Amino acid sequence: MRAATELGLRTVAIYSKEDRLSLHRFKADEAYQIGEGKGPVQAYLDVDGIVALAKEKGIDAIHPGYGFLSENPALPSACERAGITFVGPSARLLELLGDKTAARALAQKAGIPVVPGTEKPVTSAEKATALADKIGLPLIIKAAFGGGGRGMRVVERRSDFVARLEEARREAEGAFGNDAVFLERYIRRARHVEVQILGDRHGNLLHLHERDCSVQRRHQKVVEVAPAVGLANSIRRDLADAALRLGRAAGYENAATVESLVDPQTDDWYFI
Repeated sequence: MRAATELGLRTVAIYSKEDRLSLHRFKADEAYQIGEGKGPVQAYLDVDGIVALAKEKGIDAIHPGYGFLSENPALPSACERAGITFVGPSARLLELLGDKTAARALAQKAGIPVVPGTEKPVTSAEKATALADKIGLPLIIKAAFGGGGRGMRVVERRSDFVARLEEARREAEGAFGNDAVFLERYIRRARHVEVQILGDRHGNLLHLHERDCSVQRRHQKVVEVAPAVGLANSIRRDLADAALRLGRAAGYENAATVESLVDPQTDDWYFI
């Protein structure tokens, strides 16, 4: 909103009833409540309501922020139908990369190593348990359609698996409107290193180097350090190269973060 004001653009905020006193409401030039009668999360997942309000108010572009609808292809698709610019990747790219298991498959196709895990979202608890036994403990359960640390649970003991699975599913459903989860081997004390890429609609793609995001709380990043301190130059180059290969394989446009784990014991790295 500050940047838009500096550019002479008017901003419009939406808020749930529970967020009626939130700062963003008062920083925008206009603000409107959405999701009447819905919970605070479901209000922000109401694609039809958001786009209908945008059309009513003559909105030119929608910025999704983070979480909620930022990785949901339903919003850019609805924006395209309504003639509204979506500030973010296309629906095609979100369908390809918003599903973490599909992104893993694309990475493997591009020759990029991934953490051992399930190829598709897990369904029944019985099948999930069998897959967990195959992967081995410790493992981590992750939301297939989301991020920001939501819908994630680490499992250290087999007896805890089903309970953690249901917890992750409920949180994923509440945060992203989709309870699909998948499994990955959990690497203890791994370094979380990200590479920022930027692509345009003319086929140009570049990386903006790496940052270390290992300092986290509840799987949410607290501190980001750039460049990553103490990272071997060979790994630094490999991560940047892999990020570009993944972006090219996807035909990526816009900005994106390519996330990787570096095993401190072996210096092996994996796309996540």
